[in-house]
Amino acid sequence: MRLAQKVTLVTGAARGIGAAIARAFVAEGAFVYLTDLDDENGNAAAGALGPNAAYARLDVREEADWRDAVDRALSERGRLDIVVNNAGITGFEAGATAHDPEHARLEDWRAVHATNLDGVFLGCKHAIRAMRPAGAGSIINISSRSGLVGIAGAAAYASSKAAVRNHTKTVALWCAAQGLAIRCNSIHPAAILTPMWEPMLGEGPERERRMEAFVRDTPLRRFGRPEEVAALAVLLASDEATYITGAELNIDGGLLAGSAASPG
Repeated sequence: MRLAQKVTLVTGAARGIGAAIARAFVAEGAFVYLTDLDDENGNAAAGALGPNAAYARLDVREEADWRDAVDRALSERGRLDIVVNNAGITGFEAGATAHDPEHARLEDWRAVHATNLDGVFLGCKHAIRAMRPAGAGSIINISSRSGLVGIAGAAAYASSKAAVRNHTKTVALWCAAQGLAIRCNSIHPAAILTPMWEPMLGEGPERERRMEAFVRDTPLRRFGRPEEVAALAVLLASDEATYITGAELNIDGGLLAGSAASPG
């Protein structure tokens, strides 16, 4: 029970990586507030986790929502030990067809940054507020491999995730300078098979072709699982990681290590 008695808030927790993190945290003894805009799946995910989980509607773009969610945790549980800023969008969910630097629309660019970057900024801000009385805590920001390399066809997404990476380091340094044992780290997943991939993979034979091509280019020759990202989040949230702050941890099947060598 590596997170026993810890009170946690996870954004974007109705499905995918966020839901996997919530499950892992509850399994390790934490109480988890699952937050999302998808009320149906969010309530279902929280209900499946039993008495140590609850659902709260939270639009990460809205500071008032952050105040309400964090204040609820403080009122009901008396503390907030861990915040996972996981909620994010690619920009393709709304049907945008161009996210390259030449053709992307300004409104699409801003929409991606509002969720992926503004949401993380607000999450960190209110996490620090909630954790300051205890002087300790763990903030985990879910960035992406796309925050470390350029993505020609997903300029807004790559830009937002790069900013998350750097803001994480800023928050870590700020908290340390304040004499707080509030740690802030970023996780950089890639090739994790979640619902976020659906708009990019398409349907039918084209979907299978794209999946096979991506796996072929991944050194470990498979997609990652949300549970594997969750395991890393458990480590960063636990007291085993009290000397880790401002770090970026990749979980990408070896993609950032370079191309897989072909025999011969």
